[in-house]
Amino acid sequence: MPASALSARRLSSFPADAKSSFAADFVAGLARRPRRIPPKHFYDAEGSRLFDRICELPEYYPTRTELRILADHAPEMAAQIGPHAEIVEFGAGSLVKIRLLLDALDAPRRYLPIDISGEHLNASAVALRADHPDLIVQPIIADYTRPFALPPRLDGTGRRIGFFPGSTIGNFDPDDALAFLTQAGRLLRGGGLLLGFDLVKGPEVLHAAYNDAQGVTAAFNLNLLARANAELGADFDLDAFDHAAFYNAPLRRVEMHLVSRRAQSVRVNGRCYAFDEGETVHTENSHKFTLDGLRAMATQAGFGVGPAWTDPERLFCVHWLTAPTA
Repeated sequence: MPASALSARRLSSFPADAKSSFAADFVAGLARRPRRIPPKHFYDAEGSRLFDRICELPEYYPTRTELRILADHAPEMAAQIGPHAEIVEFGAGSLVKIRLLLDALDAPRRYLPIDISGEHLNASAVALRADHPDLIVQPIIADYTRPFALPPRLDGTGRRIGFFPGSTIGNFDPDDALAFLTQAGRLLRGGGLLLGFDLVKGPEVLHAAYNDAQGVTAAFNLNLLARANAELGADFDLDAFDHAAFYNAPLRRVEMHLVSRRAQSVRVNGRCYAFDEGETVHTENSHKFTLDGLRAMATQAGFGVGPAWTDPERLFCVHWLTAPTA
């Protein structure tokens, strides 16, 4: 399914540092073998819009399941967090899930949503401010997978708490996931992290979730090439690539790829890249976790293990982790 190219308005609103990072990562990813592009570059304005549609699909269980867990257990989570908290959300997107948590918290002081897509984040922040006039909402446009600074703590603020829902932790390779948690522990020192992650389950459920009948996930995947056409002067023919997603059981991860339907050459930033028929660009991993495996990784990163909440079918989990104090 072809995905539309970015409009000039979307392109101009995207942060310059994010655009340069995309260019560097995209070119480097095409030069390596096997070819691979980091999944964080899905989320330009159009990619963010498509992902919001994915979250509403009947096959895509993670979002509605995590929302149900948050709705059912938000008071228990709020008891762990404590009063007057400062909430830092990594990869905040549309700010939907944080609303359930904010409604349960005792006088939260400040909310710091972090996302790479500035247009999407700022629009969502305006709506949240209107609904929570007593809350300081301070968006941070940044790539949270790289070092970045948080603003100084406010007087009278409680603990600094991280919120990382959506099983985005699963998009990291294991070593990178450990590095992210270690960095988060330093940022959240003395506070905690509320972490959502997808659990290991039957391949048939996973296949349906990443290969929806409406083709929205395919459009989301192909939009990466549309973005390259718009921002990097590439000449990808989107009809010459297929979306492919499958569960790699030994590695406990869903892999997403873009598959070249024929032998072809593509120009990106003035350089030519040859594709064989059937050659792929690996665009995303989505690792699935056991509870014991996630806890072992969190402990290695310096976190303490607290309560965990799951749905009745044990599809998904939200876990409270205590950050190191020193």
